[in-house]
Amino acid sequence: MTQHTRTAGRLRRVVASTAAALAATVLVAGCATGSDPVAPATGAAPTPKDALLAAVPEDTDGRFRFAGKDSDTDLSGLVDPAAKGVELTMAVKDAELGLTTRMTFRVVSEQVWMKVKFTGGEGLTGLPKLPDRWLELDRAKLTDAEAAPVWDGADVGNAGPLIEAATAVEEKGDRKYAGTIDLTAGAAAEVLEAEQMTALGAAAKAVPFTAEVGPDGNLSRLTLQVPAAGERKAYAYVVEYSDYGSAPQVTAPTGAAAQKAPKAAYDLLNG
Repeated sequence: MTQHTRTAGRLRRVVASTAAALAATVLVAGCATGSDPVAPATGAAPTPKDALLAAVPEDTDGRFRFAGKDSDTDLSGLVDPAAKGVELTMAVKDAELGLTTRMTFRVVSEQVWMKVKFTGGEGLTGLPKLPDRWLELDRAKLTDAEAAPVWDGADVGNAGPLIEAATAVEEKGDRKYAGTIDLTAGAAAEVLEAEQMTALGAAAKAVPFTAEVGPDGNLSRLTLQVPAAGERKAYAYVVEYSDYGSAPQVTAPTGAAAQKAPKAAYDLLNG
């Protein structure tokens, strides 16, 4: 079976589109993610690729921390499979406006909350005024089905789909691996944005990667070395998982820490 792409990619698109919408509306003062990894056949010796797939986080694993980055964004948070919970934070900076939009989403089962914080951008007007609390969202009020994350599995960094699309995997000793990934294959084709895939062309079929597995047998790091394409420079797509079993729980915010999202929150997400 093929894994589907996870929440991290969805959140990247949400925050990037929100930041872009903000850039188009604010004014300078005075101016007008599936299924489980494929297991090796019974009786067959596991290959390096099998070993990596077995190390990818699953819904039966304990809580852990997540971090990831690509060419222009950094993402971090917590994953709690038992609670079907995930908390992910991303910050996007608009260099021209000097404005940084920091968005955090927390998902527990079917419920979702968000926090938004703006920094920099002194002199800007038109920014939405939002309470500094967890804002519970009603998905029915969102015009875009992907305008807020959902719980769709523990592998929020899409390590599974990428490894499944690997065309060559070698073990380099001490739980380290290297190989190439065909980004046009299966769900891996959805990990990068469409324009990136188009620009990569034939180079997308053999993108080098490295991976590391921790002493506990869990995947700790996956790094995809995406080559330069079009006007975009080469960059590293990095996924990190850590603190398996010891990371904090992801729980529903209560009391004064939370409230129903106001209209301004939906205006922000709906563009």
